[in-house]
Amino acid sequence: MTEPEPVSDRVLIERSLTEPERFAAVFDRHCTEIFRYLARRLGPDLAEDATAETFLTAFRKRGGFSAERQDARPWLYGIATRTVGEHRRAERRRRKALGRVDLPATAEPFEEGVAGRVTAQQLGGRLTGALGGLSTAERDLLLLIAWADLTYEEAAEALGVPVGTVRSRLHRARKKARKALGGIDPLSITETLA
Repeated sequence: MTEPEPVSDRVLIERSLTEPERFAAVFDRHCTEIFRYLARRLGPDLAEDATAETFLTAFRKRGGFSAERQDARPWLYGIATRTVGEHRRAERRRRKALGRVDLPATAEPFEEGVAGRVTAQQLGGRLTGALGGLSTAERDLLLLIAWADLTYEEAAEALGVPVGTVRSRLHRARKKARKALGGIDPLSITETLA
């Protein structure tokens, strides 16, 4: 006996318009991923509230979810990114603080990722400064690609811009960050800072 196909986000959101409790399945499906993204952007203390704000906004705006989409991830990341914008001052304070302290070790085995951790610790302040030197739009895009693993198309959807804008904005962001990091590609090290 085969298991039934999982219900798409689109179907769950459509059903939630008349049965609001159905939206809980969308929350359950994507909450952890959105929380991780927001924790990386805002820190764990603000991430819980920002996650709640993101899903509350999504719930309130679910009637505007495009019937052409099956996956709510890009839509939710777009809302989460705008939520980060509302916490921009706190994010700036956090970046400044991160530049002054050593980064904690990750939970992965020591042998795995040791080079990345060493590089991240050596470049932590410089990377923080490099991210601070980007425009808000460039930083949001770079972190959606590096931390949320969104495709260019998904990032374009999340930010509400054309894919061509994503490509050119990402190129500029990487070029600026690479220059600030002495030639190191920021996408090769940002994952180790999470």
